[in-house]
This record gives sequence, C-alpha cells and structure tokens, in this order.
Amino acid sequence: MPILALAACGEEPAPAPEPTETVAAEPVVTLPAPDEALFAELHAETCPDAETVSTSFCQRAMGAETASCEFGLGDDDVLRNDATLEVSETGDAWVIADAEAVCAI
Repeated sequence: MPILALAACGEEPAPAPEPTETVAAEPVVTLPAPDEALFAELHAETCPDAETVSTSFCQRAMGAETASCEFGLGDDDVLRNDATLEVSETGDAWVIADAEAVCAI
C-alpha cells in the first residue's frame, strides 16, 4: 500500500477549465393562438370595405408560423370562406396572407 500513497503525492492538480464564450439565444416571440375576435379585427383592418366577420374558427399546428381560418361574413353563420394567417415580418403579430384574395370574397 505505501506505493500507492507515494504515487498519489507526485500528481499535480488538473488545470482549471478556461471560461468559454457563450452566445445568448435570441428571444423567441410567441403569439397567442388566433381566436374569433382577433380574426374579426384583422379582417376589418385588412378589408375595410368587406362585410363584417360573423363567425370564424382558426387552428394552428404546434410551432407553425401559419394558422388556417374558416369564416362567415355578414348574417351568414356558416364557415364558407378560408384564409391563412401568417406571422408578420417583425414576428410580433398575425397578418392575413394573400389579403387581396381574402378581401375579394
């Protein structure tokens, strides 16, 4: 056993690890799921001359940057029309994709 004790005395401590630069992750902006009120507001802003949205239903796959919406206009309570919402260029709001086609409905 004395040989082991002597061998341990001659070892130098391991050098301390040098700090490494870390890159901070960019903050991820998460948008709320689009609901009936949000879609009606977006449609009214995007298509001011169109009939008001009477009903809508939007769904978004987890993590997707688009949402699929069905909606009715005026007195119609049936989801007859389709629109896609996408994340704006700034990443902080929903916008209607292909607004020209949606407003022409």
